[in-house]
Amino acid sequence: MAVFGSYAPSLWLFRAPMMRAMVAAGHEVIGLAPDGDQVLIDHLASIGVAYRHVPLGRTGLNPLEDLRSILAIRAALKELKPDVLLSYTIKPVIYGSYAASLVGVPHCHAMVTGLGSSLMGEGFKRKCMAFLSKWLYRKGLARVEGVFFQNPDNQAFFEANRLLPATCRITQINGSGVDLAQFPLTPQPAVPLTFLLVGRMTREKGIVEFVEAARRIKAKHPATRFHLLGGYDTNPSAISEAQIQAWVNEGVVQYLGTVKDVRPMLAEAQVMVLPSYGEGTPRSVLEAMAMGRAAVTTLAPGCKETVIDGQTGFLVPPKNIEALTEAMERFIADPGLATRMGIAARAYAEDKYDVDKVNAVIMKAMGL
Repeated sequence: MAVFGSYAPSLWLFRAPMMRAMVAAGHEVIGLAPDGDQVLIDHLASIGVAYRHVPLGRTGLNPLEDLRSILAIRAALKELKPDVLLSYTIKPVIYGSYAASLVGVPHCHAMVTGLGSSLMGEGFKRKCMAFLSKWLYRKGLARVEGVFFQNPDNQAFFEANRLLPATCRITQINGSGVDLAQFPLTPQPAVPLTFLLVGRMTREKGIVEFVEAARRIKAKHPATRFHLLGGYDTNPSAISEAQIQAWVNEGVVQYLGTVKDVRPMLAEAQVMVLPSYGEGTPRSVLEAMAMGRAAVTTLAPGCKETVIDGQTGFLVPPKNIEALTEAMERFIADPGLATRMGIAARAYAEDKYDVDKVNAVIMKAMGL
Protein backbone atom coordinates (compact mmCIF):
# COMPACT_ATOMS: atom_id res chain seq x y z
CA MET A 1 0.00 0.00 0.00
CA ALA A 2 1.06 3.63 -0.48
CA VAL A 3 0.80 6.65 1.83
CA PHE A 4 0.99 9.98 -0.03
CA GLY A 5 1.66 13.42 1.47
CA SER A 6 2.75 16.81 0.15
CA TYR A 7 5.60 17.37 2.64
CA ALA A 8 8.19 14.61 2.80
CA PRO A 9 9.24 15.07 6.47
CA SER A 10 5.60 14.62 7.52
CA LEU A 11 5.82 10.95 6.51
CA TRP A 12 8.19 10.46 9.43
CA LEU A 13 7.06 13.19 11.81
CA PHE A 14 3.30 12.54 11.57
CA ARG A 15 2.69 9.16 9.90
CA ALA A 16 5.47 6.91 11.18
CA PRO A 17 3.40 5.23 13.95
CA MET A 18 0.59 4.53 11.48
CA MET A 19 2.91 3.09 8.85
CA ARG A 20 4.75 1.07 11.48
CA ALA A 21 1.43 -0.46 12.50
CA MET A 22 0.65 -1.24 8.88
CA VAL A 23 3.99 -3.00 8.45
CA ALA A 24 3.43 -4.92 11.69
CA ALA A 25 0.08 -6.09 10.30
CA GLY A 26 1.93 -7.64 7.34
CA HIS A 27 1.50 -4.96 4.68
CA GLU A 28 4.19 -3.73 2.30
CA VAL A 29 4.21 0.07 2.68
CA ILE A 30 5.73 2.81 0.57
CA GLY A 31 5.68 6.53 1.34
CA LEU A 32 5.16 8.98 -1.51
CA ALA A 33 6.10 12.66 -1.30
CA PRO A 34 8.23 15.28 -3.05
CA ASP A 35 11.87 15.94 -2.20
CA GLY A 36 12.61 13.42 0.53
CA ASP A 37 16.28 13.42 1.58
CA GLN A 38 18.51 10.52 2.54
CA VAL A 39 17.86 11.06 6.25
CA LEU A 40 14.13 10.60 5.67
CA ILE A 41 14.73 7.55 3.48
CA ASP A 42 16.86 5.97 6.21
CA HIS A 43 14.28 6.77 8.91
CA LEU A 44 11.50 5.15 6.90
CA ALA A 45 13.66 2.15 6.09
CA SER A 46 14.24 1.63 9.81
CA ILE A 47 10.51 0.85 10.24
CA GLY A 48 10.26 -1.18 7.06
CA VAL A 49 8.80 1.53 4.82
CA ALA A 50 10.14 2.35 1.35
CA TYR A 51 10.14 5.83 -0.20
CA ARG A 52 9.34 7.12 -3.68
CA HIS A 53 9.80 10.72 -4.82
CA VAL A 54 6.93 12.30 -6.72
CA PRO A 55 7.11 15.95 -7.86
CA LEU A 56 4.43 18.12 -6.29
CA GLY A 57 4.19 21.80 -5.40
CA ARG A 58 2.76 22.08 -1.89
CA THR A 59 1.01 25.43 -2.38
CA GLY A 60 -0.50 27.40 -5.24
CA LEU A 61 -2.31 26.33 -8.38
CA ASN A 62 -0.13 26.34 -11.49
CA PRO A 63 -1.96 24.43 -14.24
CA LEU A 64 1.14 23.25 -16.09
CA GLU A 65 3.01 22.31 -12.93
CA ASP A 66 -0.01 20.50 -11.52
CA LEU A 67 -0.59 18.63 -14.79
CA ARG A 68 3.00 17.43 -14.68
CA SER A 69 2.43 16.35 -11.09
CA ILE A 70 -0.68 14.35 -12.00
CA LEU A 71 1.17 12.60 -14.80
CA ALA A 72 4.11 11.82 -12.49
CA ILE A 73 1.81 10.50 -9.76
CA ARG A 74 -0.04 8.41 -12.31
CA ALA A 75 3.23 6.96 -13.61
CA ALA A 76 4.42 6.14 -10.08
CA LEU A 77 1.16 4.42 -9.13
CA LYS A 78 1.08 2.51 -12.41
CA GLU A 79 4.58 1.21 -11.73
CA LEU A 80 4.12 0.47 -8.03
CA LYS A 81 0.63 -1.07 -8.39
CA PRO A 82 -0.47 -0.50 -4.76
CA ASP A 83 -3.63 -2.26 -3.60
CA VAL A 84 -4.42 0.66 -1.30
CA LEU A 85 -3.66 4.39 -1.45
CA LEU A 86 -4.09 6.73 1.52
CA SER A 87 -3.56 10.40 0.65
CA TYR A 88 -3.48 13.32 3.08
CA THR A 89 -3.23 17.11 2.67
CA ILE A 90 -4.91 18.96 -0.18
CA LYS A 91 -2.94 18.22 -3.33
CA PRO A 92 -2.25 14.54 -2.61
CA VAL A 93 -5.94 14.07 -1.76
CA ILE A 94 -7.06 15.69 -5.02
CA TYR A 95 -4.34 14.69 -7.49
CA GLY A 96 -3.38 11.42 -5.84
CA SER A 97 -6.95 10.19 -5.68
CA TYR A 98 -7.60 11.25 -9.26
CA ALA A 99 -4.43 9.59 -10.55
CA ALA A 100 -5.31 6.43 -8.61
CA SER A 101 -8.67 6.28 -10.37
CA LEU A 102 -6.91 6.54 -13.74
CA VAL A 103 -4.68 3.53 -13.11
CA GLY A 104 -7.23 1.43 -11.26
CA VAL A 105 -5.90 1.38 -7.69
CA PRO A 106 -8.46 -0.97 -6.06
CA HIS A 107 -8.87 0.86 -2.74
CA CYS A 108 -8.40 4.63 -2.43
CA HIS A 109 -8.81 6.58 0.82
CA ALA A 110 -8.33 10.25 1.62
CA MET A 111 -7.62 12.07 4.87
CA VAL A 112 -8.77 15.70 5.16
CA THR A 113 -6.40 17.39 7.61
CA GLY A 114 -7.97 20.84 7.29
CA LEU A 115 -9.69 23.11 4.82
CA GLY A 116 -6.63 25.16 3.95
CA SER A 117 -6.50 28.73 2.69
CA SER A 118 -7.67 27.74 -0.80
CA LEU A 119 -11.18 27.07 0.53
CA MET A 120 -11.37 30.09 2.82
CA GLY A 121 -11.07 33.83 2.62
CA GLU A 122 -12.85 36.82 1.17
CA GLY A 123 -12.42 38.89 -1.95
CA PHE A 124 -12.92 38.07 -5.62
CA LYS A 125 -9.57 36.33 -6.11
CA ARG A 126 -9.99 34.12 -3.04
CA LYS A 127 -13.57 33.23 -4.00
CA CYS A 128 -12.40 32.19 -7.46
CA MET A 129 -9.71 30.05 -5.85
CA ALA A 130 -12.31 28.46 -3.57
CA PHE A 131 -14.61 27.72 -6.52
CA LEU A 132 -11.78 26.03 -8.42
CA SER A 133 -10.63 24.11 -5.33
CA LYS A 134 -14.13 22.74 -4.76
CA TRP A 135 -14.35 21.61 -8.39
CA LEU A 136 -10.98 19.88 -8.06
CA TYR A 137 -12.07 18.15 -4.85
CA ARG A 138 -15.22 16.80 -6.52
CA LYS A 139 -13.17 15.54 -9.45
CA GLY A 140 -10.43 14.03 -7.30
CA LEU A 141 -12.69 12.38 -4.74
CA ALA A 142 -15.22 11.04 -7.23
CA ARG A 143 -14.09 7.41 -6.82
CA VAL A 144 -12.62 7.27 -3.33
CA GLU A 145 -13.75 4.45 -1.10
CA GLY A 146 -13.44 6.29 2.19
CA VAL A 147 -12.65 9.72 3.63
CA PHE A 148 -11.26 10.47 7.09
CA PHE A 149 -12.10 13.80 8.73
CA GLN A 150 -10.29 15.18 11.75
CA ASN A 151 -13.20 17.28 12.94
CA PRO A 152 -16.97 17.44 12.32
CA ASP A 153 -16.90 21.00 10.96
CA ASN A 154 -14.72 19.99 8.01
CA GLN A 155 -17.03 17.06 7.29
CA ALA A 156 -20.05 19.37 7.39
CA PHE A 157 -18.33 21.75 4.96
CA PHE A 158 -17.57 18.97 2.48
CA GLU A 159 -21.12 17.63 2.72
CA ALA A 160 -22.74 21.06 2.39
CA ASN A 161 -20.68 21.78 -0.73
CA ARG A 162 -21.28 18.30 -2.15
CA LEU A 163 -17.60 17.51 -2.49
CA LEU A 164 -17.97 13.80 -1.61
CA PRO A 165 -19.28 10.92 -3.69
CA ALA A 166 -22.46 9.37 -2.33
CA THR A 167 -20.81 5.95 -2.04
CA CYS A 168 -17.80 6.85 0.09
CA ARG A 169 -17.58 5.84 3.75
CA ILE A 170 -16.89 8.70 6.18
CA THR A 171 -14.88 8.15 9.35
CA GLN A 172 -14.20 10.72 12.07
CA ILE A 173 -10.77 10.43 13.71
CA ASN A 174 -9.15 12.35 16.56
CA GLY A 175 -6.54 14.05 14.43
CA SER A 176 -3.36 12.15 13.69
CA GLY A 177 -3.00 11.30 17.36
CA VAL A 178 0.12 11.82 19.42
CA ASP A 179 2.80 9.34 20.48
CA LEU A 180 2.53 9.54 24.26
CA ALA A 181 5.90 7.84 24.75
CA GLN A 182 7.67 10.21 22.39
CA PHE A 183 6.03 13.22 24.09
CA PRO A 184 6.16 12.31 27.80
CA LEU A 185 4.78 14.31 30.70
CA THR A 186 7.49 16.87 31.50
CA PRO A 187 7.85 19.02 34.62
CA GLN A 188 6.95 22.69 34.30
CA PRO A 189 9.96 24.98 33.84
CA ALA A 190 10.84 27.67 36.34
CA VAL A 191 9.94 31.29 35.69
CA PRO A 192 9.76 33.37 33.55
CA LEU A 193 6.35 32.47 32.23
CA THR A 194 6.72 31.52 28.57
CA PHE A 195 4.01 31.29 25.93
CA LEU A 196 4.83 29.30 22.79
CA LEU A 197 3.13 29.32 19.38
CA VAL A 198 4.10 26.53 16.99
CA GLY A 199 2.98 26.78 13.38
CA ARG A 200 3.77 28.04 9.93
CA MET A 201 4.18 31.81 9.75
CA THR A 202 0.79 32.55 8.19
CA ARG A 203 -2.06 34.81 9.23
CA GLU A 204 -4.45 31.86 9.54
CA LYS A 205 -2.40 30.55 12.46
CA GLY A 206 -3.26 33.70 14.42
CA ILE A 207 0.31 35.01 14.42
CA VAL A 208 -0.77 38.65 14.27
CA GLU A 209 -3.20 38.23 17.18
CA PHE A 210 -0.54 36.44 19.24
CA VAL A 211 1.97 39.24 18.66
CA GLU A 212 -0.53 41.94 19.60
CA ALA A 213 -1.51 40.06 22.76
CA ALA A 214 2.18 39.72 23.60
CA ARG A 215 2.69 43.45 23.07
CA ARG A 216 -0.12 44.29 25.49
CA ILE A 217 0.99 41.80 28.14
CA LYS A 218 4.64 42.82 27.95
CA ALA A 219 3.69 46.42 28.64
CA LYS A 220 2.46 45.26 32.06
CA HIS A 221 4.59 42.18 32.64
CA PRO A 222 7.90 42.74 30.83
CA ALA A 223 9.55 39.52 32.08
CA THR A 224 7.00 37.33 30.28
CA ARG A 225 8.36 35.59 27.18
CA PHE A 226 6.60 34.91 23.87
CA HIS A 227 8.14 32.43 21.45
CA LEU A 228 7.31 31.80 17.79
CA LEU A 229 8.42 28.46 16.33
CA GLY A 230 7.84 27.46 12.72
CA GLY A 231 8.92 28.01 9.15
CA TYR A 232 8.09 30.72 6.67
CA ASP A 233 5.48 29.91 4.05
CA THR A 234 4.67 30.70 0.43
CA ASN A 235 0.88 30.87 0.44
CA PRO A 236 -0.92 34.21 -0.05
CA SER A 237 -1.41 34.76 3.68
CA ALA A 238 2.24 34.20 4.57
CA ILE A 239 3.89 36.62 6.99
CA SER A 240 7.18 37.92 5.65
CA GLU A 241 10.55 37.36 7.23
CA ALA A 242 10.94 41.14 7.42
CA GLN A 243 7.75 41.46 9.48
CA ILE A 244 8.80 38.72 11.88
CA GLN A 245 12.19 40.39 12.29
CA ALA A 246 10.53 43.74 12.96
CA TRP A 247 8.57 42.16 15.83
CA VAL A 248 11.76 40.59 17.16
CA ASN A 249 13.59 43.94 16.97
CA GLU A 250 10.70 45.54 18.85
CA GLY A 251 11.28 43.06 21.65
CA VAL A 252 7.77 41.65 21.56
CA VAL A 253 8.56 38.05 20.55
CA GLN A 254 11.49 35.71 20.06
CA TYR A 255 11.55 33.82 16.78
CA LEU A 256 13.02 30.33 17.17
CA GLY A 257 13.00 29.38 13.49
CA THR A 258 12.49 25.71 12.67
CA VAL A 259 13.73 22.69 14.57
CA LYS A 260 13.79 18.96 13.95
CA ASP A 261 12.67 18.24 17.51
CA VAL A 262 10.02 20.48 19.08
CA ARG A 263 10.19 18.83 22.51
CA PRO A 264 12.93 21.03 24.03
CA MET A 265 10.94 24.15 23.09
CA LEU A 266 7.77 22.68 24.59
CA ALA A 267 9.70 21.81 27.74
CA GLU A 268 10.82 25.45 28.10
CA ALA A 269 7.27 26.82 27.86
CA GLN A 270 4.38 26.64 30.30
CA VAL A 271 1.55 27.39 27.86
CA MET A 272 0.91 26.60 24.19
CA VAL A 273 -1.00 29.28 22.29
CA LEU A 274 -2.60 28.70 18.89
CA PRO A 275 -5.07 31.46 17.91
CA SER A 276 -5.80 29.69 14.61
CA TYR A 277 -8.70 30.49 12.30
CA GLY A 278 -9.27 26.77 11.73
CA GLU A 279 -7.43 23.44 11.53
CA GLY A 280 -8.02 19.76 10.91
CA THR A 281 -6.74 18.91 14.37
CA PRO A 282 -3.71 20.98 15.42
CA ARG A 283 -0.87 18.58 16.13
CA SER A 284 1.08 21.27 17.98
CA VAL A 285 -1.65 21.41 20.63
CA LEU A 286 -1.75 17.60 20.96
CA GLU A 287 2.01 17.41 21.47
CA ALA A 288 1.87 20.19 24.06
CA MET A 289 -0.98 18.44 25.90
CA ALA A 290 0.94 15.16 25.94
CA MET A 291 3.88 16.91 27.60
CA GLY A 292 1.59 18.41 30.23
CA ARG A 293 1.14 21.89 28.86
CA ALA A 294 -2.01 23.98 29.06
CA ALA A 295 -3.24 25.42 25.77
CA VAL A 296 -5.02 28.57 24.67
CA THR A 297 -6.67 28.10 21.30
CA THR A 298 -9.80 29.20 19.49
CA LEU A 299 -13.41 28.18 19.05
CA ALA A 300 -12.56 27.52 15.39
CA PRO A 301 -13.08 24.17 13.62
CA GLY A 302 -10.57 21.56 14.73
CA CYS A 303 -9.18 23.70 17.54
CA LYS A 304 -12.21 23.72 19.84
CA GLU A 305 -12.17 19.91 20.14
CA THR A 306 -8.64 19.84 21.57
CA VAL A 307 -9.23 21.83 24.75
CA ILE A 308 -11.70 21.42 27.59
CA ASP A 309 -12.35 25.07 28.35
CA GLY A 310 -11.43 25.94 31.91
CA GLN A 311 -9.88 22.50 32.60
CA THR A 312 -7.04 21.87 30.13
CA GLY A 313 -6.79 25.42 28.84
CA PHE A 314 -8.95 28.18 27.42
CA LEU A 315 -10.96 28.65 24.23
CA VAL A 316 -11.39 32.13 22.75
CA PRO A 317 -13.12 33.45 19.62
CA PRO A 318 -10.88 33.60 16.52
CA LYS A 319 -9.38 37.03 15.68
CA ASN A 320 -10.35 38.37 19.13
CA ILE A 321 -7.23 39.97 20.58
CA GLU A 322 -8.96 41.14 23.75
CA ALA A 323 -10.22 37.66 24.65
CA LEU A 324 -6.87 36.10 23.78
CA THR A 325 -4.99 38.59 25.95
CA GLU A 326 -7.37 38.05 28.85
CA ALA A 327 -7.01 34.26 28.66
CA MET A 328 -3.22 34.45 28.61
CA GLU A 329 -3.16 36.90 31.53
CA ARG A 330 -5.02 34.38 33.69
CA PHE A 331 -1.83 32.32 33.85
CA ILE A 332 0.00 35.37 35.18
CA ALA A 333 -2.66 36.07 37.79
CA ASP A 334 -2.61 32.44 38.99
CA PRO A 335 0.96 31.05 38.89
CA GLY A 336 -0.19 27.49 39.61
CA LEU A 337 -2.80 27.40 36.86
CA ALA A 338 -0.49 26.21 34.09
CA THR A 339 0.63 23.22 36.16
CA ARG A 340 -2.90 22.18 37.13
CA MET A 341 -4.21 22.50 33.60
CA GLY A 342 -1.14 20.77 32.20
CA ILE A 343 -1.78 17.66 34.30
CA ALA A 344 -5.39 17.60 33.13
CA ALA A 345 -4.24 18.09 29.52
CA ARG A 346 -1.98 15.04 29.70
CA ALA A 347 -4.87 12.92 30.98
CA TYR A 348 -7.08 14.20 28.14
CA ALA A 349 -4.39 13.34 25.58
CA GLU A 350 -4.11 9.82 26.98
CA ASP A 351 -7.86 9.31 26.83
CA LYS A 352 -8.66 10.82 23.43
CA TYR A 353 -5.54 11.35 21.32
CA ASP A 354 -3.33 8.31 21.91
CA VAL A 355 -1.84 7.62 18.46
CA ASP A 356 -2.34 3.87 18.83
CA LYS A 357 -6.07 4.35 19.36
CA VAL A 358 -6.33 6.69 16.38
CA ASN A 359 -4.37 4.36 14.10
CA ALA A 360 -6.52 1.40 15.11
CA VAL A 361 -9.59 3.30 13.88
CA ILE A 362 -7.86 4.18 10.59
CA MET A 363 -6.71 0.65 9.91
CA LYS A 364 -10.08 -0.87 10.73
CA ALA A 365 -11.87 1.56 8.41
CA MET A 366 -9.43 0.69 5.60
CA GLY A 367 -9.81 -3.04 6.14
CA LEU A 368 -6.16 -3.46 7.12
